[in-house]
Amino acid sequence: MKNHPNRFWLIVVLLGWAFDFLFWEKPVPGVNFFLYVSLTLGTGIYLLKRDGLRLAPRSNLLLLPIAFLSAMTFLRQEPMTTFLSIVMTLFLMGVFAIAYRSGQWINFSLLDYLLGYLRLFGSMLVRPLGFSAEVRKDQPSRREKRGSRVWSVVRGIVIALPVVAVFASLLSAADPIFELRFNEFINLFNLENLPEYIFRLVYILIFAYALAGTYLHAAQKSDEPPSAKPLVPAFLGFTEAAIVLGSVTALFAAFVVIQFQYFFGGQANINVEGYTYSEYARRGFGELVTVAFFSLLLLLGLGTMTKRQNETQRKIFSGFGVALVALVIVMLVSAFQRLALYEFAYGFSRLRTYTHMFMIWLGLLLAAVVVLEALRRERAIALTMVLAALGFVISLGMLNVDAFIVRQNVQREAQGGGSIAVQDRAELDAQYFLSLSDDAVPAMADAFFDPSLPMAAREKIGAVLVCKHHEGESDTRAIPWQAFHISRYLADLRYGAMETALASYTLILDQDRRVFVKTPGGQEFDCWGNAHWD
Repeated sequence: MKNHPNRFWLIVVLLGWAFDFLFWEKPVPGVNFFLYVSLTLGTGIYLLKRDGLRLAPRSNLLLLPIAFLSAMTFLRQEPMTTFLSIVMTLFLMGVFAIAYRSGQWINFSLLDYLLGYLRLFGSMLVRPLGFSAEVRKDQPSRREKRGSRVWSVVRGIVIALPVVAVFASLLSAADPIFELRFNEFINLFNLENLPEYIFRLVYILIFAYALAGTYLHAAQKSDEPPSAKPLVPAFLGFTEAAIVLGSVTALFAAFVVIQFQYFFGGQANINVEGYTYSEYARRGFGELVTVAFFSLLLLLGLGTMTKRQNETQRKIFSGFGVALVALVIVMLVSAFQRLALYEFAYGFSRLRTYTHMFMIWLGLLLAAVVVLEALRRERAIALTMVLAALGFVISLGMLNVDAFIVRQNVQREAQGGGSIAVQDRAELDAQYFLSLSDDAVPAMADAFFDPSLPMAAREKIGAVLVCKHHEGESDTRAIPWQAFHISRYLADLRYGAMETALASYTLILDQDRRVFVKTPGGQEFDCWGNAHWD
């Protein structure tokens, strides 16, 4: 990059402009995020390769999850999936820049991730200035000559502008046709939007500067080996740690023994204790998940801080850790069962689906942490945490949360409660489907044509489709190609294919401009969320 500094600066400024072109006043996210991630990564690899800097094979492994997660932003519209995909993409891109040449991100500890990001942010702030100073020092005469020429051009433009303005005003006064054409020329620049242009120019330059710092960091600082120091030096005595860990393990064991029948009694507990499904499912669910999460933090903290001076101490500590994790997993299974019962009674929602997936990955992470600690591979815990977070986000994208909710709730309605009689079992909550994204439209369309579903439920789903289609058509904003989204495209295809099937549904707009749908069965469905079902 030092050999061609002007080309380097031109490229990063063009990338800043590309950000403005893809995102300014565009509905986000769409295909624009995927395109920009691909553009910045491809450009960075090209610039570093031109300077003879090789991409480490292990760093290549990061490109696949980055591509997958960035693509999720235009394949899925569900908010949590999109948000986490963006966050995880940016995190992995940062790791890619930190370990571009070394490929040692696999061996990073928590301290390496922390210090690596601090160094990266520092490079984004100061390294471009240092790079410019080095270039001027290496090429003083050529830079001075070129700088003098540039400033001559700037001074000439500044002097010419008022002179041209004076003569243009005189010529405009002399001839109306020239005045018309001159005003048309001036209007091309739309000077009324000058503050907006200045703001956009400023953030383009800031973005270009930050990108320059990132590329320079990858070129100059990404070959540093992982730190050999732990995040926090061990300072806690083994006796103290063993008492803490042993006490918590004993407490968990007592809780599991006392509550064992209650944990897994299911329907029997509901009948014996007189609970409803919702009361049983919600009783202690949040607390059990919280206990599992803080148990992980406790295990990680004590594993980092505790001094283990001989093999016996290590085995005792590992034994407590295994026992603790085993008991926590029992609690997680109980919480999972309770959530399943709650979903059986009231159906799936986004939050319940997130929690389902989170508990699975939390349990896997707990098990992995205790195994790594027993094998004395504590440094690998950081990588395990990254992989668990990555797995959770990818799972949400692969699951297609909104479509999953529709399929599960429709299946639950078709089964009619199965073999278990549930007094407080709720009917299909089609109103909830109104809050789902276009991801859910194909699943709702399939359910609408499912003959096994009761007609009343099918009419509810048909009303939801009409409401959502009307909402989409009411949005008259132009969708530029930068905001293209697969989910929206597939939903539009389904709406077009169902036009005849939904023709018997009638849209009603009342005096308060509230929108209702009248179904073929004569029922009214409020598109704003208040049902009118008999």
